[in-house]
Amino acid sequence: MPRRKLNQCCPEEPASRLNQTRNAKEELASLAKALAHPVRLQILEILKSKKSCVCGEIVDELPLAQATVSQHLKVLKNAGFIRGTISGPATCYCIASEKLARFKSLASKL
Repeated sequence: MPRRKLNQCCPEEPASRLNQTRNAKEELASLAKALAHPVRLQILEILKSKKSCVCGEIVDELPLAQATVSQHLKVLKNAGFIRGTISGPATCYCIASEKLARFKSLASKL
């Protein structure tokens, strides 16, 4: 069987397309890393069920120390999956639905 040249069966993509693909993959990997812990997924489920939440309520629903929950919230917030507003001594968190939609869009292209 004769060998095909690479460019005959797999045309090269333009550099700009490759950069877009690489950037999207880096973004997807970063977002996936933020979700790569069961507690963080559980936090998102809690927030989804309550529509908004105070940190203390999240802590009450998880068998973890407040400091541990705060670290997980920080990772989710830094990745953009949640937003938090300070209200007195507490912080009210909610899901950033646009970031979840972006993650779903990127993951669907795999």
